[in-house]
Amino acid sequence: MINERELRNSIRSIIGHVKEKRLNEENNLRKIIRDLIDYELKYLNEGQTADTDPSPNKSTGINVLEDLLKKIIPVLETDYKILTTSEDQRKSFRSHVIQAIVNTLKPVEVNNDATAVNEDIEIELGDEEDSEQDKFIDIRSDSEKKADEEPEDPRADFGIEGEDETGRNMAYSSFKKIETSVIDSYELLSADEDKELFHDYLIANVKLYFDKFETELAGTVEEPTNQAYSTAASGEDNLEEPTDDEIDLGL
Repeated sequence: MINERELRNSIRSIIGHVKEKRLNEENNLRKIIRDLIDYELKYLNEGQTADTDPSPNKSTGINVLEDLLKKIIPVLETDYKILTTSEDQRKSFRSHVIQAIVNTLKPVEVNNDATAVNEDIEIELGDEEDSEQDKFIDIRSDSEKKADEEPEDPRADFGIEGEDETGRNMAYSSFKKIETSVIDSYELLSADEDKELFHDYLIANVKLYFDKFETELAGTVEEPTNQAYSTAASGEDNLEEPTDDEIDLGL
C-alpha cells in the first residue's frame, strides 16, 4: 500500500522527468528555428543586393520621377525629422513643401511659352523707358533709399497664412535645396501624358513619404513577427513549471 509521502515523491519524480524532456525538446526546436531564420535572412539579403538594376517603368514620366525622388526624399526626410518640438511645426513644413511644389510646376510651361512675348514687349518699350528714367530726380534721403533697397523676407511670400513659422522657415530652406531638381526633371518631359503622371505621382509620393516620416517619429510602427520567431526568441525563463495540481494522473 503506497502512503501519501511515497505518492508525492513519485509525482515529483514524474514531473521532473517530464520537465527535463520538455526542455530538451524545446531547446532542440529553438535551434532548428534559429537556423531556419538565419538561412531565410541570408537568402533575403542576397536577393535584395542581386537586383540592383530593376526594369524601368513603361512610362517615361514615372521613370524620371523615380530618379527625382531618390534625390529629394532624403533631403526632405532629414529636414522634416529635425522638427521635433511640436506636430504643428511638421504639419506646417509638409503643407509648405507640397504647396511650393504645386506652385513651382504650374507656371513652368506657361513661363516658357511667354518668354518670346515678353522679350518683344521689352524691346518695343525699352528706349522710351530708358529716356524717361534718365530724367528722374530722386529726392529721397539716404536712409529712405536704404530702407527701400532692403529686400523683403522671401519667406513671407512663401508662407501659408496661419501655419507655424518655424515649419515654414524650415520648409523654405529645404525646398530651395530641391527646387532646381524638381524643375529640371519636369522640363525633361514633353508629352502631356508624361507631365500629368509626373505631376500627380510626385504630389502623391511626397505626401505618402511625409506620412511615413511622421509614423517613424511617433514610434508607432509595430515590427512584423510570426509564431516561429516568438518561439525561438522566448527564453527558458518563460517556460512555466507545471504544479502538482496541474498533472492529472487519473487517480
